[in-house]
Amino acid sequence: MDEVRRYNIERWDALVEANALFTRPLLNLDMESARERIDRDGRLGDVRGKDVLLLASGGGQQSAAFALLGANVTVVDLSNKQLERDAQVAAHYGVEMRLVQADMRDLSALDAAAYDLVYQPYSLNFVPDATVVFAQVSRVLRRGGMYYFMCANPFASGLTEASWNGEGYLLKEPYQQGQQIVYTDSDWVYDRSKYPDARPIQGPQEFRQTLSTLLNGLMERGFVPVHMKEIMADAADATAEPGTWEHFTAIVPPWFAFWTVLG
Repeated sequence: MDEVRRYNIERWDALVEANALFTRPLLNLDMESARERIDRDGRLGDVRGKDVLLLASGGGQQSAAFALLGANVTVVDLSNKQLERDAQVAAHYGVEMRLVQADMRDLSALDAAAYDLVYQPYSLNFVPDATVVFAQVSRVLRRGGMYYFMCANPFASGLTEASWNGEGYLLKEPYQQGQQIVYTDSDWVYDRSKYPDARPIQGPQEFRQTLSTLLNGLMERGFVPVHMKEIMADAADATAEPGTWEHFTAIVPPWFAFWTVLG
């Protein structure tokens, strides 16, 4: 087991124990809220009967939404504790889903050309080289299938609300592919006061994926980008106090989202 894999398993298992935001299963969805959860932009179309791979997507959130909408769901995640949350939502809603403990960089447990859609919420920056993941996705996705993923804005990787210096959010790190980024979890990730007995949680360890790596890596593996979006937090507010999460995310979009099709 390499260091990246070990670190990610330990961190996400600890986040589950602390009931962090992205580990909380969604147990109150209906059809409308399920669609809103996974497809605010209306780009996925009808997923009923579609074979959907949720990549590095444990936690019982996206899986609940896709299963309610009638998709045939496979969830891949490194953390068995995260996958337990998916098992919880499957039992709650009375749906079936396949749960696979695996690294996004090695999808050999999955058949080739087995999926109509690969959907990857924020996780691509947890590995040093996004193109390794793209190669895996291109093998398991059917021709004409869609690959959606969310990633860090590469020009702002490592910036947080704590980067405020009185005048702006200061960039200090070089713009390099694969550069390791270490920072502190924002307060909204988990409530430290409610889970004092949870194991200590290591801070985020991520890797910058430059824009050229993302775009060239996709196109060189047969993906055609069809849409891209900058994503701000729902709470973004340019009038909020500088140095807060609300102000930061209004000034610096933290995330990008890409919709691509395998040609």
